[in-house]
Amino acid sequence: MGVIRVQLALSMGVQCSRSVDMRQVILYPDETGTWVAECSSLSGCVSQGESREAALINIRDAIAEYVASLEDDGEPVPEDSFAALIVAV
Repeated sequence: MGVIRVQLALSMGVQCSRSVDMRQVILYPDETGTWVAECSSLSGCVSQGESREAALINIRDAIAEYVASLEDDGEPVPEDSFAALIVAV
């Protein structure tokens, strides 16, 4: 199975800061069939779900919580460059 790159819009009725309006997410199935979603611009921001849709919902929540935590701690929120490149070698 291939890896899917998804640009995830986070503005689904949730009031967010500008820095989390859209993030690049890498979505792929693990060895058990669970879908894993990683936000590469937020180090360690990973979630999962039993379907692609569930993984995307979960990563959206994880991104929002991650950014809220950074903002609460007065830390800068990294911008997303949408520069991930997935290649087969």
